[in-house]
Amino acid sequence: MASGIFALLDDIAALMDDVATMGKVAGKKTAGILGDDLAVNAEKASGFLSDRELPVLWAITKGSFLNKLIILPIAFLLSAFVPVVIKFILVLGGLYLAYEGAEKIYEWIFPHKHAEDIHDLKDLTKEQMLVHEKEKIKSAIFTDFILSIEIVIIALGTVESEELFTRIIVVTIIAIVATIGVYGIVALIVRMDEFGVKLIDLNERDNSFSDKVGRALVNALPWVIKSLGIIGTIALLLVSGGIFVHNIHFIHDLVHSLPAPAILGEFLVGLGVGILILPIVMLLKKVWKSVFKKSEA
Repeated sequence: MASGIFALLDDIAALMDDVATMGKVAGKKTAGILGDDLAVNAEKASGFLSDRELPVLWAITKGSFLNKLIILPIAFLLSAFVPVVIKFILVLGGLYLAYEGAEKIYEWIFPHKHAEDIHDLKDLTKEQMLVHEKEKIKSAIFTDFILSIEIVIIALGTVESEELFTRIIVVTIIAIVATIGVYGIVALIVRMDEFGVKLIDLNERDNSFSDKVGRALVNALPWVIKSLGIIGTIALLLVSGGIFVHNIHFIHDLVHSLPAPAILGEFLVGLGVGILILPIVMLLKKVWKSVFKKSEA
């Protein structure tokens, strides 16, 4: 009886050791896309009145958890019964990430205003503000859904040779930690300026230490978000390039035959694919908009 209990404990310890090891590997593989997830959601959760930032972020966080609840069971079923589909979804997601990275670079080179940038929040009525919030929340949750699919599929790809139970535990942990970690950091980022203002108002002295720190936090917020955007774009192209290099043989052989470092090759592959896809998607968007306008008329 005692030997059976010790054998069970040994099996559990071995399983936890496997989970910890594979969790580290999956965490490293998904780190790039988590960087983009962080950058995107920091931008989505900002641009509100200060007392509405945290409620909006909480609404997005709940939507993110719901996304994971939808994605995880489907991903596990596909992994167990139709594993070939996982690779197809992974490559398809790589195409989307490459396009998104190339689109961000295109917008930096040829900047243009988005519809939501035109509004001045101070000019909006309470009803308009609520509509504005709902639109941004929906947009953020949809973007999170796409990125969550990639996080789950990439994490699954790193543990595809493991037993199903190990795959389920590792990928579930990655999904939960990703959500809590990303939105926890986003909450700190979007409240940087508010905390800075409180430090400035901490005492009545001019140019005190708290004033200097407070002003630094207030001034740093836009730069932090911009920096995250740049890092996120690089991460997008690296992740997408890595997907193609590790899942398409001729690209793998091509990249590894070059004298350049593998990470540079992956970045160039992601950028190249994104440049090829970008005009196609932009053309399809124009066609869709023209058809949609005609149907409304």
